Amino acid sequence: MEEEAEGQGEKKKSALVPTIAGVAIATLVAAGGGWVVGGMIAPKNPEAEKAAAEAKAKAAAPAPAADAHGGKKEEGLPHIATAAAGVVQLEPITTNLAYPSENWVRLEVALAFKGPPELALAEEIHQDILAYMRTVSLQQIEGARGFQYLRDDIQERVDLRSQGKVSKVMFRTFVIE
Repeated sequence: MEEEAEGQGEKKKSALVPTIAGVAIATLVAAGGGWVVGGMIAPKNPEAEKAAAEAKAKAAAPAPAADAHGGKKEEGLPHIATAAAGVVQLEPITTNLAYPSENWVRLEVALAFKGPPELALAEEIHQDILAYMRTVSLQQIEGARGFQYLRDDIQERVDLRSQGKVSKVMFRTFVIE
């Protein structure tokens, strides 16, 4: 019986070596295949690399520009939300929720106008969204479906307030604490 037990132990050891070798070979084949597919998807293009380097250099050293008040603007990438593009970024909305009142929400929204942006209308919409957010409970906005309902409700309120002048409400940030 002892001889049979020793024979089984040797078979287990001998089966372990081919298994390790097979896993190692499969890993090398997978790594090589990933390298080949990666080269096919994103081939080296010297012109594209040169254009990317130029764009990075331009973005890294922008000239400081003055804003409407004569002060300097923040350096960095230009904002998409500009009056020339018909997009107005509202000031961040920070308020507590209706229930539980110890939870806070911070919301940054941008409005896409159909025509030229009206800043007075944008401020009215900002105040309307602020008032609405104070009536919302945490349970209403939980999960993906709750967030979608919130977006739909805010879009509906903006449509009513703007009488069709605002085409889209864009959520930039949404944080609940």
